[in-house]
Amino acid sequence: MPRRCIRGRKPLAKATKKRRPSGGGRNISSALKAPVLELLAKADDALSETEIARTFGLAPHELVQLRTVLAHLLEQQAIEKKGKRFALAAGQGRLRGTLDLTAKGSGFAIPEGEQAKAGKDVYIAAHNLNGASHGDTILVAVTGSHRGHREGRVIQVLRRAVTQICGIFTASGGGGYVTPDDDRFPATLLIRKKDTLAASDGMAVVAEIIDYGSERQGPIGRIVELLGEARTPSVQIRMAVLQAGLRERFPAEVDAEAAGLLPVTACAEGRQDLRHLPHVTIDGETARDFDDAICVERSGDQFILYVSIADVSHYVQTGSAIDQEAYLRGTSVYLPDRVLPMLPERLANDLCSLIPDQDRPAFTAILRFDATGRRIGASYTKSLIRSQQRFTYTTVNQLLYLNDQEARAAHRQLVPMLECAGALTGLLKKRRLERGSLEFNLPEPEVTLAGESVAAIHLAERNQAHLLIEDCMLAANEAVAETLAKAKHPVLYRIHEHPDPAKLEVFTEAAKALGLRLPQSEVNPAWFAQVIEQARNSPTEYIVNNLLLRTMQQARYSPDNNGHFGLAAPYYLHFTSPIRRYPDLVAHRVLANLLACQAPDHARPLPGKSTDLSEGGNHLSHCERKAIEVERNGLARCACLLLMDRIGDIFTAIISGVTAFGLYVTLDDSSISGMVPLTNMTDDYYLHDSRRYRLIGEASNRMYQLGDRVLVRLEQVDFTSRRLSFSLAPRSIA
Repeated sequence: MPRRCIRGRKPLAKATKKRRPSGGGRNISSALKAPVLELLAKADDALSETEIARTFGLAPHELVQLRTVLAHLLEQQAIEKKGKRFALAAGQGRLRGTLDLTAKGSGFAIPEGEQAKAGKDVYIAAHNLNGASHGDTILVAVTGSHRGHREGRVIQVLRRAVTQICGIFTASGGGGYVTPDDDRFPATLLIRKKDTLAASDGMAVVAEIIDYGSERQGPIGRIVELLGEARTPSVQIRMAVLQAGLRERFPAEVDAEAAGLLPVTACAEGRQDLRHLPHVTIDGETARDFDDAICVERSGDQFILYVSIADVSHYVQTGSAIDQEAYLRGTSVYLPDRVLPMLPERLANDLCSLIPDQDRPAFTAILRFDATGRRIGASYTKSLIRSQQRFTYTTVNQLLYLNDQEARAAHRQLVPMLECAGALTGLLKKRRLERGSLEFNLPEPEVTLAGESVAAIHLAERNQAHLLIEDCMLAANEAVAETLAKAKHPVLYRIHEHPDPAKLEVFTEAAKALGLRLPQSEVNPAWFAQVIEQARNSPTEYIVNNLLLRTMQQARYSPDNNGHFGLAAPYYLHFTSPIRRYPDLVAHRVLANLLACQAPDHARPLPGKSTDLSEGGNHLSHCERKAIEVERNGLARCACLLLMDRIGDIFTAIISGVTAFGLYVTLDDSSISGMVPLTNMTDDYYLHDSRRYRLIGEASNRMYQLGDRVLVRLEQVDFTSRRLSFSLAPRSIA
């Protein structure tokens, strides 16, 4: 099969020119450029040659090379000389940031520190990247603005983010090249024959970059790991993990620390014994870590809800090796064939997990509600519990909502407690909806694997048992947030700010195009709830929910309690999943500090010496976003594997987006997304009506509008970009 470039990338097999040597001995000149610029960027005042040399520990005979670097930077006008001292060049604005590269080759510099507060990101055209790659820490000169957006050029790459890439190896006579799996890395990687690790043509590999190249020569690398056959789920998912730079293994000191932990005994001091209560866990069929258990009692016309959460903070001490690793990971990541846990298995699936018929330490929120579901009291305690049953959502749904007599007979002792839980959560949900809490209906796609193939992708089932447990967890999260806020103990809140006005305007136009009658009232959570209710069970329900979700701001972690718009909650944080989310562990530590009557500043919720919750919130929000991205990446790869042998097949779909260059479609039953590009719509010349979200055939007057049901034919599966291309089948669906 002839070799070809993918997405316009040139193979670098011919780029074998050798660079001119820059002198013998220890060549530090090129290695010093980035550190010198970074040093001057951070310095408050200009620095002398001696001060710079002392900072880097240079020997006297190495000063010649430092002078060469300084002279070169002066020539580039990246720095300036003030007498005998050097400083970052004045004039054009300079900032330090992280490069976010787009698939089109241009990028944005995301400023760091105080500069991040000054304004928007800086746009950098492809010809101004100066060899920078996605994720690199860069020094940028702001050169102007266009349409209100700052523009700039990369002066220097201060730190490389990507030192290894995964991709597909193509063999050639002189070795070969690796086409990166991530289309944000814009060039193929030349591999010399001695560095191929005997990789075969078409194999998925991991390559280390040993030379980032220049304008005249592309990057060079060496293969360090053979991943295997590219078109298998295990390899594709591993490539998604590597592309995201996720931590796959725990360091030896973390495993050793976990192995040395001892279980809490029944005679543990300072714990309230709640083993007599009929706690149960309710999770999915495949769950292995159980971090929450519930029990509900009636007291007259009141309810008492016990939400008992695995006491991870008992085992994970602030600043320990386990704690530092958990903070770096931030969250567990769930993929179709594996879990990358935040905590070692010894904790996640054993010591902390609320396994049935085992004594386990917990942190219990004891919440009292009146007959209408209004919370009238809250207390908290370190406890010892014993889960009486590991229920699945399916079983609880059969017991409570399908009235399955066989299931009720099998669990007759726990049915009364579950019925109390059902009655309470019905009241809690009613109150939530009345205040405007949003109930999106967007089932998540679920991948089913069969060995080394993708058997199916279907929408995960959600039943009333899911909602029961969610309402219990929401109640606990709100109560803890309100308690800590009123006690003025700093913690990380889960905040969700008001929608962006520009996105809201876009949604309004789309909703009108779909025929919705928007409420004539203030735009608040209740307004959105009315729109969702209007679309419920209609053909456009999926589209409306999806558009509304895109309109929303992204929830994040912050020490500033700005409330949660989507839940219409003035106080909210994450408390109920400390096995898989670090912010929950932060809440546990702060709440324990409050119960111990310690001053707010006595708590050490984050590892290390830092107590900066703002920085911690940003880091943990970033970890969450990265986890979501890699989970979506894994799903897209599995979708390509599922459909790669189904070219020409017909599918039912809904038009989920309309642009000037084609239609976005989402397949029924799987939520797999793809596109019908305008180039595949050859039966007519189509005009884009942007206000009404539709394409109209100029000659035929045929119309394709947002929310329409259509039949589509699969035309192409592009593994490099994970994109699916369709054409419209002859008949639309009414």
